Amino acid sequence: MRIGTHNVNGIRAALRRGFTDFWADAGADVIALQEVRCQVEDLPAGAFGAYHATWDAGQKAGRNGVAVLTRQAPARVRALDDVAHTVSPDGSPEQVPVTRIVNRDLAAFRDEGRYVEVDLADAPLRVASLYLPKGAAWPYEENSKDKYDRKMRFLRGLARQITASRREAAQDGREFLIMGDFNIAHTKQDLKNWRTNQKSEGFLPEEREWLDGVISPRRMIDVVRNLHPDQDGPYSWWSWRGQAFTNDSGWRIDYHLASPNLARQASAAWSAREDSYDARLSDHCPVIAEYELDGLS
Repeated sequence: MRIGTHNVNGIRAALRRGFTDFWADAGADVIALQEVRCQVEDLPAGAFGAYHATWDAGQKAGRNGVAVLTRQAPARVRALDDVAHTVSPDGSPEQVPVTRIVNRDLAAFRDEGRYVEVDLADAPLRVASLYLPKGAAWPYEENSKDKYDRKMRFLRGLARQITASRREAAQDGREFLIMGDFNIAHTKQDLKNWRTNQKSEGFLPEEREWLDGVISPRRMIDVVRNLHPDQDGPYSWWSWRGQAFTNDSGWRIDYHLASPNLARQASAAWSAREDSYDARLSDHCPVIAEYELDGLS
């Protein structure tokens, strides 16, 4: 099964830049999207082709929004709020059960469209799409503590949610995969200019330590790093400004974190970096992996 994640930085803009053609050629079975930035009623007809789209758009116009695209309507949906819904390829609503996630810290973000997860109907797998707050570089940046504290609160809640979802999925005979924009580069291998970013949001020691606590052989595996242990990158985000993309001065902040048994079934993973600046679909490129689900037991 081919599975991808993509922060599209606005689905309507990504559609104009070639989103549909890219994913048609990629042949993914499941796609997690972040920063969709579009209400369902405003989505252009046929935007997702033959996929069923499970969506939490959030309530902030033009901001955030997460989705999971699947070949079949999911068996179940879980979200921070109970407004997430599934639409068929023709845009009509589908009656899929939605369960609200109970999490004290994440409840403060329930109307922001930052987290949704689905149980696949055609595989023993639970898939989540995540858009984590960017945060701020407090105390190195003035007037930034509120943004910093919000991210730290989200991280506390998310760590508990990842553990709960992994365990609940296992009880249901499913593996767990969370993908998306974590807005954290884990190690020096994960951003080009790490020396000058040690006091920047996304590479603060406490953010990296949080990932240390989430990623472990018995909990969740970083699939891309597991398959490319000695490679710098492969990066997934580059600033639109300057020569960052041309010089490959990027950050790896878009992840596939998989339960250990699922991670063992990953045979390939890559960042689908576009060939040129003008061909970019977003400031993030897709991150795709192949999983041999026949090996799950």
